[in-house]
Amino acid sequence: MMPPSNLPPATPEAVRDSFARVKENIRRVIRGKDSVIDDTLVCLLAGGHLLIEDLPGLGKTTLAYCLARSVDCSFSRIQFTSDMLPGDVLGVSVYDETSRDFVFKRGPIFANLVLADEINRTSPKTQSGLLEVMDRGRVTVDGRTHPLDEPFMVFATQNPADYESAFPLPESQTDRFLMRIRMGYPEFDDESAILRDAGARGGYDSIDLAPVMSHAELNAARRAVGGVFVEESVLRHLLNIVAATRTEAEFRCGVSTRGAIALQAAARARALYAGRNYITPEDVRRSVKPVLTHRLPLRRPAADILEERAAVEAVLARILVAIPAPV
Repeated sequence: MMPPSNLPPATPEAVRDSFARVKENIRRVIRGKDSVIDDTLVCLLAGGHLLIEDLPGLGKTTLAYCLARSVDCSFSRIQFTSDMLPGDVLGVSVYDETSRDFVFKRGPIFANLVLADEINRTSPKTQSGLLEVMDRGRVTVDGRTHPLDEPFMVFATQNPADYESAFPLPESQTDRFLMRIRMGYPEFDDESAILRDAGARGGYDSIDLAPVMSHAELNAARRAVGGVFVEESVLRHLLNIVAATRTEAEFRCGVSTRGAIALQAAARARALYAGRNYITPEDVRRSVKPVLTHRLPLRRPAADILEERAAVEAVLARILVAIPAPV
């Protein structure tokens, strides 16, 4: 892991301004999806991993490329397939004739921003290889541990589970993602602009975006998240929402303590993203759906991930109505 920077944590104003530049940069390509961009950047700021699920062709991969080009960090794309093995992602130890010893050859997971494209197209065995690296920021192969540099973020996309050759992500894997969001169809005017741009733009490599945030700025911003103040009434409001999920009849189980910690981390990052050093109830409430939806299994499973998400979000919306925000 990289040694800690000598730079102090960034001020709320500096974080707000630097992430505003990143957002404007991404909006040059991703049209009409401000809330999606906001959630993506909040997840990056919080130090979490992001899962975007939706139908193919709605811009999930394009968003990842735009984010990678907007921040001056290393980037790697992994196209997951059904025949991929854990070593194809993490790396393998090979025997070196010169040194007469095994040498670890790093896999594509060793980057600051990793696009795990169509993550649910690979087998559960390969999916499980991501558990340690997403939770601990390190890879263990043949008894040797290899830490990753900071920042580290997995930006994963997945298609609905009823698509051919798709493997549903296990709960232990989805829990490693701080947020799960969707792109959704664009509005008419936004799609018109996308179609006009499509003729002039080629593939992903032709996306013309320059970095607007440095590696050091991002790390300094992330270090500031832990210093965001959480007032007691706001903390109780967060815990009341979490507790309500544990007594909801439609859920097989409620949000775990790790899920509550994730909700607080996202709310802290959302406050800092807005230029504040304290959390408001609205920061918590706006983070509920992207942070908690994938942590709440239904008692009666839905037909696919899109239907399941809609059902869980409807219950969460009902919970938020029943638990008013403190004033």
